[in-house]
Parts: sequence; C-alpha cells; structure tokens
Amino acid sequence: MARRQQQAGGRGRSGAAGQGGRTRGQQQGQRSGQRQGFSPSRGGKPQGGYGARQQGRGGQRPQGRNSTGRSDLIEGRRAVEEALGAGVPLKSALVQIQSLDADPALERLAQRLDAAGVSVERVPRNRLDQLSSHGAHQGVIVRAKPFQYAELGDVIAAAGKGNALVLVLDHVTDEGNFGAIVRTAEVVGAAGVVIAKARSASVGVGAYKTSAGAVLHIPIAQVSNLARAIEELKAAGFWSCASTEHAKDDVWSAPLAGRVALVMGSEGEGISRLVLEKCDFACKLPQRGRVESLNVAQACTVMCYEWLRREMTGEGARGV
Repeated sequence: MARRQQQAGGRGRSGAAGQGGRTRGQQQGQRSGQRQGFSPSRGGKPQGGYGARQQGRGGQRPQGRNSTGRSDLIEGRRAVEEALGAGVPLKSALVQIQSLDADPALERLAQRLDAAGVSVERVPRNRLDQLSSHGAHQGVIVRAKPFQYAELGDVIAAAGKGNALVLVLDHVTDEGNFGAIVRTAEVVGAAGVVIAKARSASVGVGAYKTSAGAVLHIPIAQVSNLARAIEELKAAGFWSCASTEHAKDDVWSAPLAGRVALVMGSEGEGISRLVLEKCDFACKLPQRGRVESLNVAQACTVMCYEWLRREMTGEGARGV
C-alpha cells in the first residue's frame, strides 16, 4: 500500500500524472464501494499518449473510417464473405439480378446469406451503383445491424468487486486501432472498453474484422463525457492510469495492478488535458530505439499484458 501511495499520490500536472497530490488514503475516502433500408481537434499542445506525434507527419488528424455515416454498408463479394466469417450481424442484402448467364459465385454467396438468416433482395445493377462508395460492389451490398453498446454501469458490473481492468479510449479515431485494442482487451480478460460518443471510432465492419469478433464478447460502452466516466470508475474503486510517453515512471515500476482503468490517448493528440487531470498516475513504455513511439494499439497491448502478468503472478492482489 505504501509503495502505491508514494508513486501515485506525489504527482502533479507536470509530466502526465494525477492531479494535485492526493494520497491513496484520501482518494479511497472519496470512493464508494439505426435504421431501416439502405441509404446512400482539440486545441493546445498534445499532453501525451502513444502515437501523439504522428499528427505532424500528415498535417491532419487521422479520421475514423466511420466518419462517412455509411459504415453499416458492406460491398463486394470478399468483404461480404469476410463479414459472414467474422460473425458480423447482418440485417439485409441487395444482390444484383442475374442475366441469362448467371454468375455461380454470386449465386452461392446469395444462398449463403439466405442460409444465415439475412433478408436477400434482388435489384438491378444501377441501384447498387447508386449505393456503392467506390463502384466495386461486384453485385452485392449488405447492411449490418446496429451494434448494441453497453452502459458504463454494465462495464462496472462486469468488473465485479475484485481486481479488474477497464480500457478508456480518449478519442481513438482509427477503426483498425480500435478493433485491435478491443481484441487485446478481450484476450487479457478486461471487464470492458469505454469510448466517447463523438469523434471516436465506433463498432463498424472494420472493428469486427480487426478485433477477430471480440466486439461481440466484451462490453463496449459509449459515453458523452470521458472525464465524468473516469470519476464514476474511481467511485467504483478503480485507479486511473494514463498511458503516455511523457510520464516519469515506466510500465515496469508504475503501480499498474489491481483494479485499474487504463486510459489510452488518440492517434493525433494523445490524452486530452481534462482527461489527463482525472488520472491518478501515469506510465510509459521504455524505449531504446530512435523511431517514434509505438502506436496506440501496440502500446495498449503491452500495458494490458503487464497488468495481466501481475495478476497471474500475484502482484495484482488487493493491497499491493
């Protein structure tokens, strides 16, 4: 207990750690135990977070692949087959009306969709052309069902009363990174993932594929205010850790054990100031090489496995 008080309580804003200098004892006293049919940056210097320096390379903040508002549409035979294989819940499908020279591969795909319980409608090519984002629909477009997000309370309930890990993503925008993080979270046994409703990647087709279907097996909560969500996690007994390359302590020496809410920053700007101020402590990955730090998904995997290592070796026991 004394070790964690010393490391978490003595930090101020500088670096990337908790606000003020609250001791663990002081903190502990504050805690209580979409729709039918088919249809067509924060300001200031980045405070931290893996991948935060990537913004300067392209000149623009990366945008999530969901920003088009059409992420529920899947077009092309291979993409549809991958969606079926990944277990993406599909709502309906449009398949091109066949001429006298029917395409056997397209017919087999239509039969597979029908066997999976997907409503299949035969339509002329021009309707598919109107819906296609790049004109390569290959005679088939399907629509995924809206993803059912959890509430923050569901994530807290899944954590139970003992040691647990929750990932809080501060506006991670790339759907590939998001899916990879969810996959890691599920593999290490995290209780859930918390994301923002705005300016963040959400569960779309890409996330289903990059998470290897993990989005179906772990609670993912969307919240309007990440800082407030961290406060609710603290009230449920979690310690909030900011993963940022600006931290003083590395991941091996930081108290990354027990009941932890691990905060990962966006690809472009890292962890925002308001979210960073809610964190009790911070840690970073040690680095010997000269290239920029790992991206957010890679860094998150390392952090999650360090938490899991301590759980499996007994270092994550309450009171350590």
